[in-house]
Amino acid sequence: MSSIKIYDTTLRDGSQAEGISFTVEDKIRIAHKLDELGVHYVEGGWPGSNPRDVDFFEKARRANFSQTRITAFGSTRYPKKKVEDDVVLQALLKTETCAVTLFGKSWDLHVKEALSTSLDENLRMIFESIAYLKKRREEVLFDAEHFFDGYKNNPRYALKAVKEAESAGADWIILCDTNGGSLPHEVRSIFEEVKKSVGVKMGIHAHNDAEVAVANSINAVQAGAEQVQGTINGIGERCGNANLVSIIPNLKIKMGVDCITDEQLQSLKNISAFVDELANKAHWNQQPFVGKSAFAHKGGVHISAVRKNSQTYEHVQPEKVGNHQRILVSDLSGKSNILHKAKEYGLAMDDDDPKVQQILKLLKESENLGFQYEGAEASFDLMMRDALGQKEVFFDFIGFRVIVEKRKEKEDSVSEATVKLRVNGVQEVSAAEGIGPINALDKAIKKALVKFYPELEEVNLCDYKVRILEEKKGTRAKTRVLVESGDRHSKWGTVGVSENIIEASWQALVDSIDYKLNQSR
Repeated sequence: MSSIKIYDTTLRDGSQAEGISFTVEDKIRIAHKLDELGVHYVEGGWPGSNPRDVDFFEKARRANFSQTRITAFGSTRYPKKKVEDDVVLQALLKTETCAVTLFGKSWDLHVKEALSTSLDENLRMIFESIAYLKKRREEVLFDAEHFFDGYKNNPRYALKAVKEAESAGADWIILCDTNGGSLPHEVRSIFEEVKKSVGVKMGIHAHNDAEVAVANSINAVQAGAEQVQGTINGIGERCGNANLVSIIPNLKIKMGVDCITDEQLQSLKNISAFVDELANKAHWNQQPFVGKSAFAHKGGVHISAVRKNSQTYEHVQPEKVGNHQRILVSDLSGKSNILHKAKEYGLAMDDDDPKVQQILKLLKESENLGFQYEGAEASFDLMMRDALGQKEVFFDFIGFRVIVEKRKEKEDSVSEATVKLRVNGVQEVSAAEGIGPINALDKAIKKALVKFYPELEEVNLCDYKVRILEEKKGTRAKTRVLVESGDRHSKWGTVGVSENIIEASWQALVDSIDYKLNQSR
């Protein structure tokens, strides 16, 4: 148990969760964050199942990852098909990833009911598919789907399935609790039994339908698993997957297992919030290890104790996972909050700097209004620069107007935006039409500024997300807008908040321009 490989499937299994849809750009950004976290494998999707995953693998192939192996996922060949003619296997090969994960049936019920084929044909499907890919790819992983249910129903056949994969040359055998209903003691005993018969490295893939996916994963590690699969924040189909945000610190801190570095572990809270933001989900305050309330203390007895010794009510040091202690009654952690926040975003500040309090006040006021800076790194950078006197002013805002007009019932509406800005004392008025009011506003802003700052020509709006913050207020609710912009070299996120969605969008768009200009000077 000296080291464990972490396999993330947020981009594939996680994106199958109800209400979650990642754009290709979202997936690329998340993949880079997972690389920074030290994740060994990132499963990018199922190529051939949809155009978005095909596009992701094309872009991922051109991207640079320092540690992560991007992995393509697919099924064994179809019954009575030749591997050379199987569309799934051919789509996997087109991704050109070094590692490929194949899933196959190990539960006889699924072979008969879902695949409608014979038990022997399923074994041939496993062997031939893996052997075919192994000749063409460096690493092949086999996900034995529904393994624990299959083993409980027909242990001999379930074991035959994984032995076929091993014989075909699979580098890893992953036992899957696909229905998520097995209990920790079952997972451990079955895993130990199977490990006696399997000579290659083994891993665990657990779902959370019985609320024990994390426990099942840890039990599998104790039984000899060398790889753990899961998702960030446990997102996934039905009740979700094993939560890597809990598994990683349990392995690293509690069990002393080498899976990521201490420095990488400190980014855990950041990536947890980052994925939630791109998934357009509110972050779960009570999430273990990384939630806002995970190390928050309100009761008088608790506060008295943790001020003397934090171990009295904290099971780990919050800083190890990128979190921090919060004292809710007197907010004594205010100064440390801002220092921690600055450190998160790579801004060095001395705790004796009088501007710390000024920035703290700004941050508290902003967050109280609904601003969140995970996924909006550029807006946070600008706020800090402004407080530190390091932000340059490139233009002054005078006003804007947006008109949305629908002339006939069956015609599309027309959006037009007019902006007034002042640059170097010169007033500039610009108008533009767009596909929707925000697109028109974005075009008008750039049109007004590009003659002064030609570098804005290469800035594009990559993504746009809206979240309602006060659902009970209906159409009067406060709205948070998250914008992702980019040029040839990088991408950055900005945020705006207002009861008026156009105003919130304006804030985020202007921050995007400001950030680009501040970075290029």
